[in-house]
Amino acid sequence: MLNAALLRWMNDLAGQGILITDADLKIRAWNRWLEEHSELTAAEVLGRNLLDVYTVLETRRLDRHYKWVLEGQTRILSQRLHGHLLPLPTKAGMSGFTEMQQTARISPLIADDGRVIGTLTVIDDVTERVTREAELQAQVDARTQALAREKAAREEAEEANRLKDEFLATVSHELRTPLTSILGWSNMLLAGRLEGAAHDRALDIIHRNAQSQNQLISDLLDVSRIISGKLRLDLRTVELPTVIEAAVEATRPAAEAKGVRLTTTLDPRSGPISGDADRLQQVVWNLLSNAIKFTDAGGEIEVRLGSVNSRVEITVRDSGIGIDPEFLPHIFDRFRQADPATNRMHGGMGLGLSIVRQLVELHGGTVRAESGGEGKGATFTVSLPFVDFRGGPERAERLPPNAVGHPELDCPPSLQGLRVLAVDDEEDTREMIRAVLEHCKMEVITAASVPEALDAIAKSRPDVLLSDLGMPGEDGYVLIAKVRALPLERGGQIPAAALTAYVRAEDRVRVLSSGYQLHVPKPLEPNELVAVVANLAGRLPE
Repeated sequence: MLNAALLRWMNDLAGQGILITDADLKIRAWNRWLEEHSELTAAEVLGRNLLDVYTVLETRRLDRHYKWVLEGQTRILSQRLHGHLLPLPTKAGMSGFTEMQQTARISPLIADDGRVIGTLTVIDDVTERVTREAELQAQVDARTQALAREKAAREEAEEANRLKDEFLATVSHELRTPLTSILGWSNMLLAGRLEGAAHDRALDIIHRNAQSQNQLISDLLDVSRIISGKLRLDLRTVELPTVIEAAVEATRPAAEAKGVRLTTTLDPRSGPISGDADRLQQVVWNLLSNAIKFTDAGGEIEVRLGSVNSRVEITVRDSGIGIDPEFLPHIFDRFRQADPATNRMHGGMGLGLSIVRQLVELHGGTVRAESGGEGKGATFTVSLPFVDFRGGPERAERLPPNAVGHPELDCPPSLQGLRVLAVDDEEDTREMIRAVLEHCKMEVITAASVPEALDAIAKSRPDVLLSDLGMPGEDGYVLIAKVRALPLERGGQIPAAALTAYVRAEDRVRVLSSGYQLHVPKPLEPNELVAVVANLAGRLPE
């Protein structure tokens, strides 16, 4: 079948594998390239059926391919074979699964009378080409991803710039609107053109608009203080029913003027808690003002106060316009409003709910919003830790910060003997924490670094962990990651709070998602520190 010249040609093709079979697929030629790459010599395979050389799985595939050729269904079958689609056989009868990428071209051998008398298979090693193509594709994919990231960053910057411009336009509108009324009516008064009822009405309008502008400025200043970490809480024992009733009475005239029914259901057993009464009243006032703004005449607003396990919940539910599901995740973002800046149906700068969230989180609580969609009302729920410092009426009143004397430090008996680990690279801060907590008869262990803290956890097994975030070398995020990696019996689930000067919204999100239970902005008042430890340890007074 094969002459000597053809055999020499086959062996001279060092860069290709040449395989020839007869019509029964018995191997008649097997060149040197195949010997080198399959580890089978020509003497070992000549005369054997090609399909017997391969494994059963490969036989099914190859049988189909070669039958197509032998039956004359195609003149040439060309196929890229990645890896082991057409693997080369080995001495053991199994395929040599190499990393080689191959292309195999199977052609029929046709006699002069047109009969198919065998097959010719030419195998090429295309590994280098396929690798180069893969590298080029990887480069294309990397460029595509880089362009996508650049596009996303550009869109994010454009969105931030749009929100900034929208906010500035809103601020200008909201500040100028009451100012217009103040200037207009005051000029009328100065000109002496108003008397009697008109004079009194002008004073009332000026006063109301001045209050509105003062509230807008206060909101801006609150946001600035929160962002810069300068907002301080005057912590004391707070009776929440009293706080809520004060906020309700402050907003009731606006609700009645709009024809909105305002009701309350307050459980007197909910509380007291440790908090800043003025700031908590601000939280409720903001939620009520928001509900009144977005509830039409004839609607209802309900305020509820109750206890859920060890937490107190304040719920403000309205029957107003509701919240678009797409906007709901952004409802507490600063400067975000569902209405476009220039055609808004409702006033405000998009700060009220953001301030609510910030103040609630400063109290160690959470706030969430729920709505069935547009036209189905909205529900806002504030959850605060229940810290009942009972000790008689004399403890219910605290001296304000600017008063003569010092506020009394509350030390619930349930905290005695509690083991607390305080981690901070500043010695003064560590000593302050030690002094406050030891005054309440707690056992305090201090550490100046992550290794010291981990060593203290291993030796002392503290009940509560308080850690700074910004420390040289390994920071508070590294610490909590290493602690949470510990097994339960070695302190892996120790309740932890981050005491930090980083107070941006993204800082709080990172802190809480990293494994800390609380994000507590510095500086801390002693009573606030005690309340944080009590909340973490679950040592609430009976």
